[in-house]
Amino acid sequence: MTLPTVAFKVDVDTFVGTRDGVPRLLEILDSFGIKATFYFSMGPDNSGKAIRRIFTRKGFLRKMLRTRAPSMYGLKTLLYGTLLPPPHIAESLPDILQKTASVGHEVGIHCWDHVRWHDYLPNMSRDAVRADLEKAGSLYLELMGRRAETTAAPGWTVSALSLELQDAMGLRYCSDSRGYSPYYPVFGGRKFSTLQIPTTLPTMDELLGAEGISADTINDYYLSQIKPGLNVHTIHAELEGMSQSPVFVELLHGLRKKGARFITLSQAAEESILHDPHECKLCMGELPGRAGLVAIQQG
Repeated sequence: MTLPTVAFKVDVDTFVGTRDGVPRLLEILDSFGIKATFYFSMGPDNSGKAIRRIFTRKGFLRKMLRTRAPSMYGLKTLLYGTLLPPPHIAESLPDILQKTASVGHEVGIHCWDHVRWHDYLPNMSRDAVRADLEKAGSLYLELMGRRAETTAAPGWTVSALSLELQDAMGLRYCSDSRGYSPYYPVFGGRKFSTLQIPTTLPTMDELLGAEGISADTINDYYLSQIKPGLNVHTIHAELEGMSQSPVFVELLHGLRKKGARFITLSQAAEESILHDPHECKLCMGELPGRAGLVAIQQG
């Protein structure tokens, strides 16, 4: 019988998630002897500007209320970039990124400006997309002493242009999409050369408050969805590393009982290459519980 393999992808979207959520996750993961892959937002925290999605994204307000976002993220975070100046995340907290790597976790780039990429990528020029990737890459190199080998798009938002420019970065792999197994993407009829390791499970913010799922029952759902082979679970420093950290600890206990094996996304990429991953179509589509479009691997 093939046991499940679990890779945790940790998205770090905000200043407070970096400052408070990541250290807590490092403690939790260390207590279980698990290594994960962390993706850090490198530039300004403009989280407050996401309020515009109420008017542009169907279901966004409902999701904010369902997940109790104000209490989870904190009032200051929801005002950054509007009534409060945006703090610069990696420049202000370089020790967090460096410690994450020094204790054996994989560290990659999430973005320069999370809200900007997530909300405006389809309308950004080549120069603008390149500038965001270059600024994030340059700061990563300065702080970490080496070039980034992996990126993960905010909100699983991609374009043909972003995939092309990521190819030019010489990355080992990316984790920009939702899907079921590692693959090489074909987007808009164009083939791209950077391996994609997709998230295979829904995220906590997609599930909480939906169809009766609560913090008390969400792990029952997750454990029922874990399958033999590779499972990639995206968690957030602002949720599993903060208000929902006890729920995450319970999930890890449950996975241990199922005999799960834990690897990083880098290990997942190495193992997948041995099996000669195929090309798959990638498109922007809708997923339950998420406002707006996300990059989805096609069957």
